Amino acid sequence: MKCKINRNAAKELKKMLETDEAEGKMIRVYIDHIHGDHAHYGLSLDTPQEHDEIVQTDKDIEILLDSREDFLDGIWIQYFYVGDNPGFMITNPSKGGHVHH
Repeated sequence: MKCKINRNAAKELKKMLETDEAEGKMIRVYIDHIHGDHAHYGLSLDTPQEHDEIVQTDKDIEILLDSREDFLDGIWIQYFYVGDNPGFMITNPSKGGHVHH
């Protein structure tokens, strides 16, 4: 499985991992729901489970992905500092180019 993150996302994910709540946990990307040919994603702190793959990103952050979920392979995690509403955007360019979040 593959996962890319931009610099801003790496910075924000590292902040999440430095909290007391994150001790012993990793970043998980999960599918919130699927609409036919595209999915909506979420982020959480979690520990590895039976079907997880730990994916090393080019920004030295490990991401937990459920290996049974095809829509997770090839995700791109981005973080944008835009106006009063900064936040993460997770897309999967290999799944038809829809913007998933």
